[in-house]
Amino acid sequence: MPRCEFEACNLIMRLETVIPAEIDEVSPVVDRVMDLARQMKCATGKEMEVETALREALANAIVHGCKNDPNKKVQFCVACDESRGMLIIVRSPGEGFDPASIPNPTIGQNVYSTHGRGIFLINQLMDEVKFKDGGTEIFMRKK
Repeated sequence: MPRCEFEACNLIMRLETVIPAEIDEVSPVVDRVMDLARQMKCATGKEMEVETALREALANAIVHGCKNDPNKKVQFCVACDESRGMLIIVRSPGEGFDPASIPNPTIGQNVYSTHGRGIFLINQLMDEVKFKDGGTEIFMRKK
């Protein structure tokens, strides 16, 4: 089970889970998380941003971190804190990456690329984004 290290004191919701590194797992698990978030009134009015960021982070973990190997697992934790908002951690067992090396998809030839927008979207949609453990872990927060 993943270790969630949320520095949160007023948790309304907390979910920790592991999914196989299969892209078909993303939609069902994100749908369940978002249903729970709506029921608990987490990130009210900002659900679309959270959902998109979570989908992108899980897809990146599966495609890039796990290289689409269904024998590998992606861990993630989601929590809702009354004062800090929606908190998400996604971890993959991959080699990681340097977030600073990701080209800006809005500049030059990158505009025509068919990939490379996930990290950009996550940074645009979430209030706080941090990468840890050499890029194998992403922490996201939406107030």
